[in-house]
Amino acid sequence: MLGAIAGDIFDTLEETLAEARRSAAVTHDHPEGIKGAQATAAAIFLARTGSTKEEIRREITDRFGYDLDRTIADIRPHYSFDVTCQGSVPEALTAFLGADDFEHTIRLAISLGGDADTQGAIAGAVAEAFWDGIPEDIETEVDRLLPSDMAEAVATFRSRHRIR
Repeated sequence: MLGAIAGDIFDTLEETLAEARRSAAVTHDHPEGIKGAQATAAAIFLARTGSTKEEIRREITDRFGYDLDRTIADIRPHYSFDVTCQGSVPEALTAFLGADDFEHTIRLAISLGGDADTQGAIAGAVAEAFWDGIPEDIETEVDRLLPSDMAEAVATFRSRHRIR
């Protein structure tokens, strides 16, 4: 997920994709891993910079070849635990695209089971960018549950990168 942060930081899609590639080369040194990191970072960048869901769907589908025309209901009957990028990134993005708000995004992503933590993290990162933050009640509760050193790191990151 380190490559996903590129979607929050850089000013152009090209910079975002390049940094996601560099980051994923260290953590997921496989073409599909790099593709998944770039798709995630691109979706976050596009969401953060005002693209519509349809524009995000089209860009990710055209650039990375993921099938984002399915729904969670289409995926659910056949989905099983799959830790590969090609088995989790499209599902996470589909959850975001089919959701009404941040919480709905997370619920859809984890409802598939399988690699639910990864899917929730990816979908949640795109949702946070799209809906301009995490709802205050959710953020407050999560911050309360974090160990103090992690909460401090999150606060520092948010302040440095203008992320709520």
